[in-house]
Amino acid sequence: MGAVVMRTVGRTLRYRFDARSGIFQAPANEGLIWSFWHSRLFLMSYVHWRFFAHRPPGAAMTSQSKDGEWAAQLALQFGIAPVRGSGGRGGTAALRELARFLRRGEDVGVTPDGSRGPRYELKPGIVLLAQLGRRPILPVGVEYDRCFRLKTWDGFMIPLPFSRVNVTFGDLLHVAVTHSAEEFEAERLRCEQAMMALVKTH
Repeated sequence: MGAVVMRTVGRTLRYRFDARSGIFQAPANEGLIWSFWHSRLFLMSYVHWRFFAHRPPGAAMTSQSKDGEWAAQLALQFGIAPVRGSGGRGGTAALRELARFLRRGEDVGVTPDGSRGPRYELKPGIVLLAQLGRRPILPVGVEYDRCFRLKTWDGFMIPLPFSRVNVTFGDLLHVAVTHSAEEFEAERLRCEQAMMALVKTH
């Protein structure tokens, strides 16, 4: 039912893409880490399925919670393999599994503020994934001109039918190999700032 709702609403929206990263021309067999804040999760499976059908569907990280099970089943409806794990449970094994998808040339999707937040705080897992998988992060920003916001920790956004949606693909973030906690934190902050630069509606 969730996939039906997503497809139904998704077909009514008016899309505008800002592809600074050149994602539409990027080689389809070179996996990328699609990074989008948890509040912008609603449309991402649909956007990949509809506008990037030439790319392998890949995988997405979902938590081992009850909500994560719902998200996992939804991802499957779009051909995306759910990999269960989070910062709290199963995170390390999940990152290794996602890295295997990347090395096979498939995309993976991650919400870097995790399943519990805090909102817009980029967790270290996505930086580790970029280092393990040796692939860049693709920051994705999504903004709606009309939407409903849930009273959840992330302010989850659901677009209203026939509204306009702006999808911005930021410049690719190539994460450097780090040799100290200070270097790692610098990379994490750089990625967080790049993601925040795409946020207009807090």
